[in-house]
Amino acid sequence: MANLQDIRRRIKSIQNTSQITKAMQMVAAAKMKKAQDQAIAGRAYADRLNAVLVNLKANMEGLAHPFLKVEEEGKHLILVISTDKGLCGGINTNVLKKVRKELPVDGDYVTVGKKLREQIAKAQQNLIADFPIVDPVPFEEVKVISKFISDEFISGKYNKVSVAFTNFISTLVQEPHISQLLPIDPSKLAEKQDYEGVGKGKVKETDHAIEEKEYTFEPNPTAVLDTLLPQYINFQVYQMIVEARASEHSARMVAMKSATDNANNLVKDLKVEYNKLRQAAITQELLEITTAMKAME
Repeated sequence: MANLQDIRRRIKSIQNTSQITKAMQMVAAAKMKKAQDQAIAGRAYADRLNAVLVNLKANMEGLAHPFLKVEEEGKHLILVISTDKGLCGGINTNVLKKVRKELPVDGDYVTVGKKLREQIAKAQQNLIADFPIVDPVPFEEVKVISKFISDEFISGKYNKVSVAFTNFISTLVQEPHISQLLPIDPSKLAEKQDYEGVGKGKVKETDHAIEEKEYTFEPNPTAVLDTLLPQYINFQVYQMIVEARASEHSARMVAMKSATDNANNLVKDLKVEYNKLRQAAITQELLEITTAMKAME
């Protein structure tokens, strides 16, 4: 049974830990607000850009573009978006489980985030590139990633590019999600890309109403697609990264709050135990004094 000194030492240690987790909770909460604002701000643009592609879909039929080309031969390139730091619940583990369950084991990997980069390297899977991204996420740095992926796909080495990331639903809910980035499937363009319900709804052709459906392309359809489709890929990658970053800070804030609450509850229990032992010690001393006094009578 622990003595009073041991319990005092444990209480002090847990209080110090709770101060650290409380500070981490406050830092994560501040970063979470910025990351959530960044993620939510991009959803309207993603939805609008997707709606434009939906309305152009009929005019794209018969047009050839490398991003639309479907090949049977080639490897699978997988972009995995994780966190650089831990203490954020199971979001990295959940993404890795989904990748191993749904994607081929012989694929090549590109990573954003230290945690799953280390896991992929330990598993001796083919990691061809890793990109560090600062916080908040700058669009210019993401363009480097999307260009690398696009160039690898256009080279013909890969016939499909998928992205695994954590989709931000709310502060308490984050879901692992895998999305096919390349080739762009025109039949999938009607799926919602606001990310709040990614892949669970449809964008109507009347959304963001564009009355005229017959377009005149300047200078030509190929040039328009050469501008529009890379921008679409750039923003898809960007939005996936900011969604993952918002998920990370939200999960870390919740995890640190839970750790702080648990530490405070444990301190309360230890204080109750400490007071019981202290009271028992005082009672024992009183009994010994009383017994000694009676023996002297």
